[in-house]
Amino acid sequence: MPPRRKTAPQPQLRNVAAILNRETPAQAAQTTQSISLEKIHLPAKQPRRFFDSDKLAQLVESVKGFGILEPLLVRSLDNGEYELVAGERRLRAARELGLTDVPAVIHDLDERQALQVALIENLQREDLNPIEETEAVLDLLAIALETDRAEVISILHQSYNAKQRGQELNQNVLIQVTKIESLLSEIGRFNAGTFRSSRLPLLNLPDDVLSALRNGEIEYTKGQAIARVKDEKHRAKLLKQAIAENLPLSEIKARIKELKSQPELTPEKVMVQQWSEIGKRLQKGKAWSDRKKRDRIIKLLNELDKLTASDD
Repeated sequence: MPPRRKTAPQPQLRNVAAILNRETPAQAAQTTQSISLEKIHLPAKQPRRFFDSDKLAQLVESVKGFGILEPLLVRSLDNGEYELVAGERRLRAARELGLTDVPAVIHDLDERQALQVALIENLQREDLNPIEETEAVLDLLAIALETDRAEVISILHQSYNAKQRGQELNQNVLIQVTKIESLLSEIGRFNAGTFRSSRLPLLNLPDDVLSALRNGEIEYTKGQAIARVKDEKHRAKLLKQAIAENLPLSEIKARIKELKSQPELTPEKVMVQQWSEIGKRLQKGKAWSDRKKRDRIIKLLNELDKLTASDD
């Protein structure tokens, strides 16, 4: 029997330790405290959007049997209450079980530092999908560069284009690229080039597919396949079916192949189909019972007859 392969551990980002250990030794020595759930509030900017219902249910059962084994991380607010920094799944589980208090560690963080810690904590999750991961990395880079996502993306493209053309970057952009490379090396999964080429294109997926991926409604490989369907109506229909029926990737590809084999409908064929549907409804006779509708239909039919008579 071949030896079992060991799963490589996720690299622990140094940023969290650096941020959380910025206090004085007395502050850093803070221990776990019991805090009322009523005093813990979610942050206005939440980097995590989707929570798997099955995994949350498993956590609820675990907390029910063993309690909360890892304390939440919170920061103090001015009004004597607290804002959650990390541990939202545990917080949700505690609320579902009706607990009144939870174990937590309090750190003196400002809003920017709290968001940075939350993003880094998210990047350590095993179930992070590629969209969530890409957006978390971009937000983390934006904090490091004190800018926004759009500027980070622009810098990555500038660096790539300069390299392709054999040009030198100006000093300011070079400094920013160095910061990006440093942070990405700590994450341990990308460099600037691979992140730009393999992850940024994900954000250009159609909005409906992107939304489904963000919400955890469909796996990335399935969403990526569905995104190749250019017709919006066909794509929306297939996406809805894939989610509702949990279609396997092979079935999704088969349906996409069927769509490609169908002849493209011209505007003329679409109108002919529409007229056929109208004819079926007229045959049912419901509209004829209303005199106003009947007179209007007859008038429109006469107009249509005149308009098409010249085509004979």
